[in-house]
Amino acid sequence: MNDMCEEWVKRGHKVTVVTGIPNYPMGKIYEGYGLTKKRHEIWHGIEIYRIPLIPRGTSSIGMVLNYVSFMLSGIIAGKIKRIKADVVFSFEVSPMTQVLTGISFAKKLKAPHYLYVQDLWPENVVTVTGISNPVVIKPIDKMVDYIYKNTDEIFATSPSFVEAICNRKVAVDRKKVHYWPQYAEEFYQPLEGKPVEEIPDDDSFKIIFTGNIGNAQGLQVLPQTAELLKNENVKFFIVGDGRYLEELEQEIKQRNVQNQFVMIPRQPARRIPELLAVCDAAFLSFRNDELWTKTIPAKLQSYMACGMPIIAAAHGETARIIEEANCGVCCPVGDAEKLSIRIREMRELNLDIIKENSRKYFCDNFDKKKLMNQMECYFR
Repeated sequence: MNDMCEEWVKRGHKVTVVTGIPNYPMGKIYEGYGLTKKRHEIWHGIEIYRIPLIPRGTSSIGMVLNYVSFMLSGIIAGKIKRIKADVVFSFEVSPMTQVLTGISFAKKLKAPHYLYVQDLWPENVVTVTGISNPVVIKPIDKMVDYIYKNTDEIFATSPSFVEAICNRKVAVDRKKVHYWPQYAEEFYQPLEGKPVEEIPDDDSFKIIFTGNIGNAQGLQVLPQTAELLKNENVKFFIVGDGRYLEELEQEIKQRNVQNQFVMIPRQPARRIPELLAVCDAAFLSFRNDELWTKTIPAKLQSYMACGMPIIAAAHGETARIIEEANCGVCCPVGDAEKLSIRIREMRELNLDIIKENSRKYFCDNFDKKKLMNQMECYFR
């Protein structure tokens, strides 16, 4: 979203962002920010207003309080803040409650409301929390109906998301729902593999994962896979942090595969291409849930933009793209034995051809300029 805002500024638009005080993913307010610090700033030509919220902490209750506090602050801000805009654009990663902030602003400004859906609700709530009680889900479902009804144009990150939105019980007009995939920022480029401090220059087959380390990412499969590949000279490089990190490290220790893993702390996004460049393949996975079959993760575009061969424990949209692009191998979610077989297969392939396929598919389907031109047409 930051990159999209910067691009709109470059194209001559005035951009104002209403967001929360930063506290994701570790649940603590970032140093230098607070209720009385850096609540209003200009960043790369973008005016930013940070509204109050309760940091998410590490518990489910904290996460709920975080969601509710931002929603209430946002609705109030929409009614009282003196901001001018021709279009209100809501960027919806979970929680979807935040979109009520965008609608509040759109109604006050009498401006069209555009929505970019990256997480399906209430499906995401059921998948992530395990809560399926109608007492909880029905009100969320009604909120989602309200949001779609009060949105002029809806953009979704996968064809499956488009179908899911259009086929809800309360019908959504297909004419206003569009497939608009995520792109990777322009600094995601294929690079020459130059030595980096974190990744040893040895003859191992190097598989890298980058990003949030949560339960939804399905990394539980890796320690067991490493155990099956103990004699194969394969190493896994895990770059990032998140709620599941400690548990993952414990599982690695329990299976006695510490020498096959290198844990690298969270890195600035611009460093990721150089880390990818010294590895042989990039890994992504999900938990075994129907929702993830409909999802195209942003990580996939980032990997492909850097021309990486991809190893995935995934199905649905992710598997479809990897197969169409001929840029890697897939196995069923959570199946360590099949994953170990696919890794062995990948080692025997011509990786140079796979790298070319990966980058070409990205340029043909996820190019930033093409996609931002499309979005600007909707603005006009």
